[in-house]
Amino acid sequence: MHGEERGSIDRRHNIYGTPGLEPNRYRKQAETRQLKHPPMLLKPAQRKAVEAAIREACDVRRFNLLALNVRTNHVHAVIAAARTPEPILEALKAYATRKLRSEGLVSATTKPWARHGSTRYLWKEEQVTNAIAYTMYDQGE
Repeated sequence: MHGEERGSIDRRHNIYGTPGLEPNRYRKQAETRQLKHPPMLLKPAQRKAVEAAIREACDVRRFNLLALNVRTNHVHAVIAAARTPEPILEALKAYATRKLRSEGLVSATTKPWARHGSTRYLWKEEQVTNAIAYTMYDQGE
């Protein structure tokens, strides 16, 4: 969520390797007031289902999944595909939601994802390498 202590990215702060948004308690409070549902933290079984669903989506849609890390409160994926990132993100969210619901891990009315998500274009090999490293090794335990 924008304003969180760990920082975040928005449309104006979305270039790989550049600073994101600084923590801001007022912005976080404003964003929290706009939530339609309480934030959801993924439990281990939910994380496993989301990972399986994203892998399946990539296989079916023929996206090249380079790195994946499903966290308790967000997901990082590095994907190579001949598409703009927004439809890829929507496909991943749809597959993951369907899997969570089919396995009884969320209710039919639960909306586990934020409205959008951070999508970045990685144009250079070094950017891709850095994004993979960040996704796999710089997220903490």
